[in-house]
Amino acid sequence: YPSGNLAIIITRERDHLICTVQEDELRTAKLRALFQSDGRSTCYYPNGDEWINISIQGGQYLDQAGNRVRRWMWPNLSSGPHVPLSPIFVSLNRHVGVRILAQDKIFVSFLAMGRQAKFNMGTKVQVSAASQLSPPARLGEDELLLLAFRVRILQLFDRMRGCINFPSSEQWNKMQPPMYLMTQAVKILELCMAADISDELRSSIRAIVNA
Repeated sequence: YPSGNLAIIITRERDHLICTVQEDELRTAKLRALFQSDGRSTCYYPNGDEWINISIQGGQYLDQAGNRVRRWMWPNLSSGPHVPLSPIFVSLNRHVGVRILAQDKIFVSFLAMGRQAKFNMGTKVQVSAASQLSPPARLGEDELLLLAFRVRILQLFDRMRGCINFPSSEQWNKMQPPMYLMTQAVKILELCMAADISDELRSSIRAIVNA
């Protein structure tokens, strides 16, 4: 960002690329979007609520109250009726925008000081017959809470290590959390969306992992 804060980070985790979009903040580095080359992506509202969730089967668009506004399925990737995608464009903030045109055309654009960078984080993912017949098991309330607290504890340990390494300065505040913690937080939120739990519990879990 023009402020000097990191806006977009692209990393590699094993065989996958991960594109992380952060808010223009120094201390919190709030996550605004996460795009993965395995076909999964999530965008968040400024308050941390889920905005857009994309899987290898399709995606959904939620309003700020958590209600599903739009839902679509990628062509030829679902045994059910095909629900087409109407192009989606959202502005995560005044510098970063996301345009979703197709499964292999998901563009993240960054514009600042008259210059633009654009990344295509879309990909063609084939769904195996096994994945269609065996959907992941849904976790209960206790399991989801335990996972959320585990991520929160790991986040706190990471901050403690930063404070120990930089005890006499605020440099540790500028350090980004490990990518695996960001990925785990996103996966927990995805599980919450699929689980049959109350909105209050879903909000509590979101607050724990995004604290």
